[in-house]
Amino acid sequence: MSNSLSLAFALSLLPLSAFAQAIDYKVLATSKTSTMEKEMNEAGAAGYKFMAVMGGETAIGGSEVVVLMQKGGDVAGKYRYKLLATSRTSTMQKEMSEAALDGYDYVGQTVFESLFGGEEVVSIVERGAAAESEYVYKLIATSKTSTLQKEANEIGREGFQALGMTVGKTALGGSELVVIARKKK
Repeated sequence: MSNSLSLAFALSLLPLSAFAQAIDYKVLATSKTSTMEKEMNEAGAAGYKFMAVMGGETAIGGSEVVVLMQKGGDVAGKYRYKLLATSRTSTMQKEMSEAALDGYDYVGQTVFESLFGGEEVVSIVERGAAAESEYVYKLIATSKTSTLQKEANEIGREGFQALGMTVGKTALGGSELVVIARKKK
């Protein structure tokens, strides 16, 4: 038997887990977006990457934003995060555009109740090694599903792809469907 065949045979006897890289998860939960942004940036500097977000009532913490982050597996590098929280969709559109100019890209969104009693749409943007985002963003906010379909089709014809949707109580529109979409520059 040749050396390469011997090595291949020996490697085939090892369990698959010997080749898999361990994955470590970090769960962050807080009622303040500023605290979450700080904790996410600390985790990002340690090599953790955003995976999921949910806002709402937790069993012990009350109204919180809960974020799941991952290190290992196919995740490598250091990451920076910004949490954009507002009850005005025009403000969110402006902040998303500014973040994109700084190299941040959308990774998630949720709605949660702020300490002041209102509901805010929270978008999470992430920056890896890239100095500039390759995307531009557009938001749709409406209280009518028929209007949402019309506006989604309009931006779809412009090449924008929907990334996520939440229902939130915004400052001007009351309960609104908020869709964040992007397209390559």
